[in-house]
Amino acid sequence: MKVHRIASVPFILVVVCMLAAPGAFAEESTGLTRDVLKTLQSSVKLDAQTRALMNAITNNDVRSLALNRELYNRHDDIFNYKIDVKGITDQASSGRCWLFAGLNIMRPSVMKKFNLSSFEFSENYLFFWDKLEKANMFLEAVIDTRGRDLDDRELQVLIKDPVPDGGWWTYVVALIDKYGAVPKEIMPETNNSKSTGMMNAFLSRLMRHDAVELRAMAAKGAKMPGLEARKVEMLKDVYRLLVLHLGMPPQEFVYRYEDKDNKVHETKYTPQSFFNDAVGVNLADYVSIFDYAAKPYSKYYVFKYDRNMADIPDQDFINMKIQDVKGYVLKAMLAGEPVWFAADAGPENDRKDGLLEIGMYDYNSLLGVNMDLTKAERILYFESNANHAMVFVGADTLGGKAAKWRVENSWGSEVGAKGYWTMYDDWFDQYVYMVILNKKYLPESVLAILATKPEVLPAWDPMRELFR
Repeated sequence: MKVHRIASVPFILVVVCMLAAPGAFAEESTGLTRDVLKTLQSSVKLDAQTRALMNAITNNDVRSLALNRELYNRHDDIFNYKIDVKGITDQASSGRCWLFAGLNIMRPSVMKKFNLSSFEFSENYLFFWDKLEKANMFLEAVIDTRGRDLDDRELQVLIKDPVPDGGWWTYVVALIDKYGAVPKEIMPETNNSKSTGMMNAFLSRLMRHDAVELRAMAAKGAKMPGLEARKVEMLKDVYRLLVLHLGMPPQEFVYRYEDKDNKVHETKYTPQSFFNDAVGVNLADYVSIFDYAAKPYSKYYVFKYDRNMADIPDQDFINMKIQDVKGYVLKAMLAGEPVWFAADAGPENDRKDGLLEIGMYDYNSLLGVNMDLTKAERILYFESNANHAMVFVGADTLGGKAAKWRVENSWGSEVGAKGYWTMYDDWFDQYVYMVILNKKYLPESVLAILATKPEVLPAWDPMRELFR
C-alpha cells in the first residue's frame, strides 16, 4: 500500500502568502488606483479661466488676490467712543501677548495717576518671574506624575513644551499679586525677551534633563522630601539662565519721571508698592468668560494643568455665547475700562491696514472650493483657537450696539493703523474666544455659575493646548 504525503513546506508557504496579502480579498481598493487618478485628472480642465487663475496664483500672494475690494473700500476707522490710550507696545518675536495685553489695560490709570503723557510697564520684569514659576510648575508636575509611563498623555503634554511663552489673564493676576510691577525703564527689554527662541530652547532642554533625573530618583525609591530638595537645586540653574538672558529683577527702585506739567518727581518703591500706588485695582474682581462653542453654555469649566504657578488654581472660565457677552464688554468700555480679550488673530486679518472682517479674503471664490467650518468645528479640528491676546479700547455704536470695535495690539506701530486694528462685529462673533470682565459689569445670574462645580477639561483639550 502506497501512502501519499502532502509536502509540509509548500503548504506553509501558501498560508504565509495568503496572510501577507489580505488586500487580495478586498472588494475595493482604498489606494489611488489608476482609475481613481484618471478621475481626478479629468476633473480639472485647463480652460481659459482656470489657466488664468493658475497663472495668477502661482505668481502672486494668494491673500492679495483674494482681498475683497468691496469690503475694503467701504471701511473707515472712525469710532464715536475711544478710551484715551497713547503709545503702542511691541512684543516682538515672543509669545507674550497675554502679558502685554494684561499690562496695557492698566496703562491709562497710571498715566492719569502720575499726570503722564505716556507710560509702559516692564513686561520683561514679569516675564522673568513667569518663566521661573513655570519651571517650578513643570518640575512639580513631573514629581506628581513620577509613577506614570512616558506615553501617558498628560505627561506628554507637559514634556512637549515645559516652559512656554504663552498664558492667560489669570497668569497676569497671579504674577502681579506675588511680584508687583515696575516701569519699563527699571527693567527694560533685552535681546532675549524680544526674541525668546534660543532662551526657550535652553530652558526646555534643561527641564527635560531635570525631568529625567527626578523620574530616575523616584524609580530608585526617593521620597518626596528628597525630590523637593533636588528640585530647589535645579531651580538655581533656571534662575541663572534667566538672569543671563533677561537681567536681574529689582527688589526696590527709585522711579524718577517728568509729568505733563514739566515737574520732576522721584519716589522709592518696591515692585509691590509701585503697583498698589500706581494702579490699586483688585485684579481678583475680574472673571474669565469663554465662548467655547463646542461645549454646553452657561456652565463652569477648568483646564487641567493650565496655570503658571504650582500653588494657584488652574485656569477656569464661564462658558457663554459671545453674542451675549458683547453688551457687557461695551458697558465696561463706556465706563472707561479697556477690556482684555483673546482671539484667533490669523483669519480675515489685513495686517497692512489693521482690518478684521468676515469675508475680507474670499478664498472660496478664488480657489473654487468650500472650506467653511462652524466655530465649534474649527476648535475641535484644531483649525482655530484663542492664540493671541489684545485689548478693546473703543467702539463705533449704532442703536446701543457696536458695529465695529477699536483694538489695541502689541505688534508695534509699523503694522495695522499705527498699531491699532478695526474689528467688525461679525468677526467678533466668529473669532473672539475669551474676554475678561470686572464682576460689577456681570449680572448675578452669570456670577452664580462660579459657585457651581466646574467640569475639568483635560490637559490636551484643543482650546487649552494651542494657547502656549
